[in-house]
Amino acid sequence: MRTSSEFEGHCLDLFSGLGGVECRAMFGGHAFFVGPAMLAIGDADEWKLWLKVDDATRAQFEAAGGMAFVYTSRGGKTVTMSFVTPPDAAMEDAEAMLPWARLALEAAERAAAKRRPKAKPKPRAAPRRRATRR
Repeated sequence: MRTSSEFEGHCLDLFSGLGGVECRAMFGGHAFFVGPAMLAIGDADEWKLWLKVDDATRAQFEAAGGMAFVYTSRGGKTVTMSFVTPPDAAMEDAEAMLPWARLALEAAERAAAKRRPKAKPKPRAAPRRRATRR
């Protein structure tokens, strides 16, 4: 049986063409980030990786046979997340993964940009008046 750290290392190797990818433990599995953008989630037990998709990229992943990440919530509701598996060949070779990883990073960056609050101008404080003695 392969270990969680082997899975993490394998995925980081697959993402080596992107540069700057970090792995964090999340949801009982792995999450892969470039800066604030989460581009993938993974499950070492299943040796499976799901890449971030959005409306601009989902069709490409589905056309390549990708399957969405689906789970059942505590309330029994089926939840489909915006992560889809890459083609099988991409799980074996960094060069084959690169175009899929780029699409995932683009979708992740778009999602991260939506979450970032716009900087609001700080209200200017009224000038302080010095107390005068009489």
